[in-house]
Amino acid sequence: MRRLVALLALVAGTASAADSLRPPLLLTARPAAQDLSGTWTYSRDYYRTSLTDINGWVAKSRMQRFRDVDVATEEKKPGPTFFEFDLDRGPTMTLPGAWNSAVPELRWYDGLIWFQRRFDASVSAGQRSFLRFEAVNYRAMVYLNGKAIAQHEGGFTPFVVEVTNTLRATGNRLVVGADSRHDAQTIPGEITDWDLYGGITRPVKLIQTPATFIDDATLRLTDAGHLVGSLQLNGPQAGHQPVSLRIAALGLTLQARTDAAGEAHFDVAAPTSLKRWSPESPTLYDVDFEAEIGSDRDRLRDRIGLRTVAVRGSDILLNGQPIFLKGISLHEEEIAVNPARRLDDGAARRLLGEVKTGLHGNYVRLSHYPHSEAMLRAADELGLLVWSEIPVYWTVDWDNPAVLDKARRMQAETLYRDRNRAALILWSIGNETPVADNRTRFHAALAQTVRALDTSRLVSAALLVERQGDTLRIADPLLKELDVIAVNTYAGWYGDDTLDAVARLRWDVPADKPLLFSEFGADAQAGFRDPTLRRKFSEDYQADYYRATLAMAAQVPTLRGLSPWVLKDFRSPRREHPIFQQGWNRKGLISETGQRKLAFDVLAKHYESLSSKR
Repeated sequence: MRRLVALLALVAGTASAADSLRPPLLLTARPAAQDLSGTWTYSRDYYRTSLTDINGWVAKSRMQRFRDVDVATEEKKPGPTFFEFDLDRGPTMTLPGAWNSAVPELRWYDGLIWFQRRFDASVSAGQRSFLRFEAVNYRAMVYLNGKAIAQHEGGFTPFVVEVTNTLRATGNRLVVGADSRHDAQTIPGEITDWDLYGGITRPVKLIQTPATFIDDATLRLTDAGHLVGSLQLNGPQAGHQPVSLRIAALGLTLQARTDAAGEAHFDVAAPTSLKRWSPESPTLYDVDFEAEIGSDRDRLRDRIGLRTVAVRGSDILLNGQPIFLKGISLHEEEIAVNPARRLDDGAARRLLGEVKTGLHGNYVRLSHYPHSEAMLRAADELGLLVWSEIPVYWTVDWDNPAVLDKARRMQAETLYRDRNRAALILWSIGNETPVADNRTRFHAALAQTVRALDTSRLVSAALLVERQGDTLRIADPLLKELDVIAVNTYAGWYGDDTLDAVARLRWDVPADKPLLFSEFGADAQAGFRDPTLRRKFSEDYQADYYRATLAMAAQVPTLRGLSPWVLKDFRSPRREHPIFQQGWNRKGLISETGQRKLAFDVLAKHYESLSSKR
C-alpha cells in the first residue's frame, strides 16, 4: 500500500516536478577536446569482487580494479602486498562497442566488466573539464585517478561529469565499471526480444569549456510562425549576461540577457525566407549561440531544422499539411556479420539509406530504446521522420515509484539530448505492455512528463489489440493520453490465420485520432526460397505476408503510417531455430549482412505508389 501511495503522489506531481528531471549537465552539441575512443584494457568481474568480499564485507584493496595504482611497480617491492588485478596489463578491446562481439568468450557474458583508458590532457588555467558518456549499458560506475566521480543507470542515454579538479595533465587513469545485468527493477527488464548487449557502446569524450559556458541551447518553430529558443549558461557568472542567437543564412541575429539562473529566451517572427524542414527538403541551418562573459566569449553551433508537427482529427500534420508516414522499424545494430552496436555516422547512414532511397520511405521507428545521436543527426540530414522510444517494454515493476522515476529520467535524458532534432516528431512511452490499472497509471505519468518538457511533439505508444472473431479493437484506457494511436499486429504470422484470412480482418478504432501500424512482420531466412509450398521462414511467404497485410491496412480509414517489423535481421537470444534463426530474429527485410529479401521490393513498390500521400 505504501508503494501505491508513493506512486500516486509521484504521478500527481509529474508536471510540477518536470524541471527537476533536467540533467545537471548536457553539453549536447559541444565539440570534444578529446575523443577517448580506441583501445581500452578490461577485466571481467563476474562475482563483483571489486565491490564486495565474502560475507558482504568491503572488497579487499588487492581486488579493487578502480584504484589508481601501478601494479607492476608495486609488485617489484618487497613485502606482503599482492594484487589480483592489473588493468594496465589486461586484455584489450576497441571501444565504443558491445563486449559481446569483441571476443568469443564474452558473447554471452552478463555481468560486470571494468574498462580502463590511460590518457594525457591539455589542462589550461581557468578552463573546466568534463567527461561525456553517450551510453554505457546498463549501469556505469566511473572513477578517474582512483576517485569515484559518477554513477549512472540506463543503457541508452548520455551522462556528463565534471572532472576539472580530478584531471591530470599526464597519466590519467579512467576506469569504468559497466554492469549489464537486468532485473525486475531495471528498464528494460530481464527478458526482451533483442540482444541487450553490454559495455561502453557509444563514445566517451573529454570536453573543455570556459569557467562559464553555454551548456544547452534550443530553437524551434511554433505553430504561430515564431522562432522560439532558449540558452542556458553554467558557471559562476551565468546570471545577467548578454547572449545572442545568429542564423547567418537567414540574416537573423537576436540579442537577449540571461536571468539570475543563467537562462535566456528568444522569440521572433520567422523570416519569410525560412525554408521549413521536410523529408522532401531537409533544410538545416547552422545556428550560432554566443555568450559574452567579461572578456571571454563562448560559442555553441548546432545544425537545426525548423518545422511544425501537429494532429488534426485523424490526420498528422507536418508544416500544416497531412502526411502519411511510410516507414520501417529499426534496431540499433549495424549491418555486419558480428554487430557490436557501433553506430557511427557511416553505419547510421547505411541503415537509413536503405529506408530513404531503397524503400522510398520518409519515416523510421527507432525501437525499443533511444538510439545514438549519430542516428538522429543522420535522420535530420537525410530527411527521415523519427519515432523515439524509451524501453518500457512488455512489463516492468509498475507499482514501484523508483522504477517510474528511472523511466521518467530516461525520457528526460533523451528529450533534452534530442529536442533540436527536426526529424523527431513522436515520443513513444512504451511497447506492448499489458493493460492493467497500475500499468496505465505508470504510462500516464510518462505522458505527462513528456508534455511538461516538450509541447512541440506528439505522444504515442505501441499497443496490443483485442480480437473478437474477425474484428480487431484497441480497448486500452491509455488512449486518452496519446496523440497518435499505434498498434502491433501479426495476424498471418503468429496464430492460426492463413494469409487469405488476413483480408477479412476489420478494425474498430477511434475515428478522431490517427492510427499507425507500428509493427507487423514475418520471419524469412535470406536465400531460402519455397515458391511451391511457400512455407513460413521462406522469402516467398514473407513477401506474400506483406502483400496480404498491406492490402488489409489499405482498408483502415484512419491509418496514417506504417513501420513494419523490421528493417534488418537482428540478434535475439529468444530465437533459436537451428536452421532458420540461430539466435537471430529473421523478420528483417534485409539480412544482417545487407542482403535484400523479396518482401523489401514489395514494401518499396507500395511506398512508391503512395507518393501522392508523401
